[in-house]
Amino acid sequence: MRSLGALLLIATVTLVGCGTDEPTDDVSGSGAVVDLTITVTTDDDADRTVMTLTCDPDGGDHPNIEAACSRLDEAGARIFDPIAADQACTMIYGGPQTATITGTYHGDGVDASFSRQNGCEIDRWDTLGTEVFDVPLQ
Repeated sequence: MRSLGALLLIATVTLVGCGTDEPTDDVSGSGAVVDLTITVTTDDDADRTVMTLTCDPDGGDHPNIEAACSRLDEAGARIFDPIAADQACTMIYGGPQTATITGTYHGDGVDASFSRQNGCEIDRWDTLGTEVFDVPLQ
């Protein structure tokens, strides 16, 4: 009987120590699944615009939080991947706009740069669009 009690105690301690199987997406400590700082420059002479954005729960000082979070969900994590060095891109100049996005996205660290310097970069920029960058293009 004594060994049964010890076995039950060990099983209980083991189960309590296991925690939950649900993944946690928040590595920043903010409580948000997405926690980003977006810095945009419209041209060489312009001041930088810096915005914060959190999603799930929504927050920050971004002017259109709901649309930005929705656009990021549609784009997915791959939007933060840089263009491969061997990727052929059309040499089209889309404008002087640049942006950086840093923070966390669904548990992964983000440090991405965006521009409109060629066709590949224009495509990445347009995927996030004005919903995320909050920059009207002429």
